Amino acid sequence: MEKVVIYTDGACSGNPGPGGWGAILMYKENKKEISGGKKETTNNVMELTAVIEGLKLLKYPCQVELYSDSAYVVNAFEQGWIYNWVKNNWKTSGKDSVKNQELWKELYELTKIHQVTFHKVKGHSDNEYNNRCDELAREAIKKI
Repeated sequence: MEKVVIYTDGACSGNPGPGGWGAILMYKENKKEISGGKKETTNNVMELTAVIEGLKLLKYPCQVELYSDSAYVVNAFEQGWIYNWVKNNWKTSGKDSVKNQELWKELYELTKIHQVTFHKVKGHSDNEYNNRCDELAREAIKKI
């Protein structure tokens, strides 16, 4: 199985407000940058969208090391929240419907195709790829 590294980030100008996302995919010597935005959205939606769009670019099942500064995204998998949501028909432990459910469902399906390991990185620090994803996300907001 091929190994791919993906860095992602989402940004919002106001929350909710105009938002953008960015991702960098790295495979062997190749690097691809992608980004996009939405007029009215939230930071969490943009963080999820960045991960989904990165994974959707993969043409066949891969072993993915995914780096995000979003505790929301990383903890859902690393702390097993998403598996409980699936088991409880997309309800939280407080019996509320999971927010951003459609995006979570799409991401969950993608993690069945690819072997994804989620890594939490410190945002706005010295990680060049995370900083570049942040730039891509902020540039995308300007283009909306």
